[in-house]
Amino acid sequence: MKKAVLIDGNNLLFRSFYATAYSGSILRNSKGFPTNALFGFINMLNKIIKEENPSYMMIAFDKGKTFRHEKYKNYKEGRSETPKELKDQFPVAKKLAAAMGIKCFEIDNYEADDIIGTFAKEVDKNEEFIATIISSDKDLLQLISDDCCVKLLKSNDYIMMNKETFFSTYGITPEKMVDLKALMGDSSDNIPGVKGIGEKTALSLLQKYGSLNGIYENIEDVKGTTKEKLENDKDNAYFSYELATIYKDVPIDTDLNKIKYNGITNEYISILEEYEFYSIIKKENIERKEEKLEYNIITDLDLSDKNEYSLYLETCGSYHDKRIIGLALYDGTNAYFVEKENIKNIKIFNNSSKKYTYDLKKLLVTLKYLNINFDKNFEDIMLISYLLNYNIKDDIENLMNIFNESVSDTSKLYKDYENNKDEIIANAVKKAVFIYNKKDSILEELKNKDMLELYEKIELPVSYVLADMEYTGINVSKEILNDMKEEIQIKLDILSNEIYNMAGCEFNILSPKQLGKILFEKLEIPYPKRIKDNNYSTSIDILNKVKDYPIVNKVLDYRTLSKLYSNYSVGLIDSIKEDGKIHTTFNQTLTRTGRLSSTNPNLQNIPAREEYGRLVRKAFLPSKNSVLISSDYSQIELRVFAHMSNAENLISAFKSGLDIHTKTAMDIYHVDKIHVTPLMRRNAKAVNFGILYGISSFGLSEDLGINVYEAKKFIDDYLNTYPGIKDYMNKEIAEAKEKGYVKTLFGRVRVIDEIKSNNFMIRQQGERMALNTPIQGTSADILKKAMVEIYEKFNELNLKSKIILQVHDELIIDAPYEEKEIAKKVIKDIMENTYKLNVPLEVSISEGNNWYEAK
Repeated sequence: MKKAVLIDGNNLLFRSFYATAYSGSILRNSKGFPTNALFGFINMLNKIIKEENPSYMMIAFDKGKTFRHEKYKNYKEGRSETPKELKDQFPVAKKLAAAMGIKCFEIDNYEADDIIGTFAKEVDKNEEFIATIISSDKDLLQLISDDCCVKLLKSNDYIMMNKETFFSTYGITPEKMVDLKALMGDSSDNIPGVKGIGEKTALSLLQKYGSLNGIYENIEDVKGTTKEKLENDKDNAYFSYELATIYKDVPIDTDLNKIKYNGITNEYISILEEYEFYSIIKKENIERKEEKLEYNIITDLDLSDKNEYSLYLETCGSYHDKRIIGLALYDGTNAYFVEKENIKNIKIFNNSSKKYTYDLKKLLVTLKYLNINFDKNFEDIMLISYLLNYNIKDDIENLMNIFNESVSDTSKLYKDYENNKDEIIANAVKKAVFIYNKKDSILEELKNKDMLELYEKIELPVSYVLADMEYTGINVSKEILNDMKEEIQIKLDILSNEIYNMAGCEFNILSPKQLGKILFEKLEIPYPKRIKDNNYSTSIDILNKVKDYPIVNKVLDYRTLSKLYSNYSVGLIDSIKEDGKIHTTFNQTLTRTGRLSSTNPNLQNIPAREEYGRLVRKAFLPSKNSVLISSDYSQIELRVFAHMSNAENLISAFKSGLDIHTKTAMDIYHVDKIHVTPLMRRNAKAVNFGILYGISSFGLSEDLGINVYEAKKFIDDYLNTYPGIKDYMNKEIAEAKEKGYVKTLFGRVRVIDEIKSNNFMIRQQGERMALNTPIQGTSADILKKAMVEIYEKFNELNLKSKIILQVHDELIIDAPYEEKEIAKKVIKDIMENTYKLNVPLEVSISEGNNWYEAK
């Protein structure tokens, strides 16, 4: 039998931290970094490896809030905040585990328990495997099965819990641990349970009636106050059951062969040295593995006689900072490395050979900075891996880990470049070899999944467009931002004085704790929810509920202006390069819907509603003797929705030429255009967009400030008015459940494991994904296709006009005065005709001497 060990990483780290933290002294290295949790974590992992001798290992971590918090806002409320010294050690612990050869997992929206449960389920299905779960958390006892036991950690020892020991301890079977939690609750997770029912009573009931259902099916047999408690808290019992159930269908690759334990790497030793764990190195008698990789450092090269080769550009930090280390190459036989200053001497970028790389956009922007011409004979395995739903990042190291190949953490080696230069170069060469060795198999996988055309016609060519956009950049005026900074500071000073006068004292307005005390204790503003441990939340949803109080509105205005001051007035100034431009980075592989995003800085997130936020756009300027053109798709997602649902009434509404929200209001309320009130249009707009995201009657009631019954009636009226929509929604959800994925009109695939969940909350989330992804993804694909065609048409016509920014459904183009009319015609013709829907695609075009005027 093959043995797997499934480890609760959060549990181990917390135990390690508090084992020494209570002594009053936290272990730190010579740089002052806390290391007590790491020290215990390493020792515990080494102990586990020696005791269990596993062939397969994985370790799971929590990653923020989960679907349980969406269902129950008070989930895990009341826990003490994790100390900063412990938080700081988590990222290092994950690197340590990976360097020890243990595969790490953390997934948005799920707990470590859910990840472990998903792997435990896979073990149960696989006759070749048995597993041991390691944690001190009793929640995991519900996963005990014939093939899976739990090593329940105690202060100085452990209890090995299997089906027999569990039954002898509790008198029930392991899966009934959930029923037990449903009855007695769990104070550590703030699961309510049945008030007044403790463990002893709960076990007695379960031993007699078998399960929670069994208890309520026989409720008349239960005597006295216990019956009364059960009846009073029945809803809480079943709600608690749902919260306490470990979810076993997390959307994650559970191929057990991919968690094979391969032992420590050289990076593990480097981390031990960095954090000064010399005693562990000595105790474990650890030595570095010598891995010999042959390569030549060259100053010039011509690979024009090669049919194909791979190349990997090694950079330190953002490539826009031009911190280039060099370029690694591999032709299937020989490996090379060329340092930055010699890249211009090699003749490999403009020939007929097929060139494979990782993050083509990074390479193209760098070549532009180096004034090196290039062709279009490139393939990008980062884009291919993204389309195949691999969990990738900007650096190839994450993809290599997926295929059980690894290199040292290069970002750490940069800190002492001169001493680590050889290892950095060797790492880069390994990456180039990895690209070459994997290119054929992942391309074949892409073909088999019918996404080759999407890759070749949209994703690959759009990376050339984005490279040009990033290299070109956008002019941003420091003077305008500085003027705005001063004006906002004056406003902030005035607001703060007004707030202090209303509060009767000075305090830190941006401190949630101080603000909460002022608003809800000193000023006695009624707190709109239950108070927990004398802590008041001052989140936006809380403050919005009490914004009738003048001071609260002042605080909200202060927060908005503070954010504008720090993020935009100051933040954007710091991002302006020597050429007077901001060169943002467009992320092509971040979202699962295919939408582009922007970072360093995020130019897609500049506020469009608050007046001061919009004024920030005045600082974005065209080139000399040029104008900025804004081209914005009108309601593209609703148009795609009309096309995909084939709802005749909705299609005719778009074809009528009327404002779609006004037309929808006319149809739903059965009134003429002149009788549509602003409120009617607002309601129609809310449901038009809400339907795209699978909005519930509760969600719509919150948006519109009406009761749930009115919201449900409004949605029903909408679906009756556009009958094809309901049929479409049902069909999409049914197909997603059957296939496990959805597709855009261009073939982009999004796997949705959540839709098959037995958990109602997660299944609903999956249904919303199934409805929204094809629409949002198709809209993103259409815009990308248009970007490619505009870019190519500009080049064909030898225009100097450039696409410089993309913000959701909008493109910003920098066009010389003499080209602006032809540029506007090209943009409008292409954007409105790049893809034919059953409804017209409409684009609004405007221009200005800055982004504010253009928009």
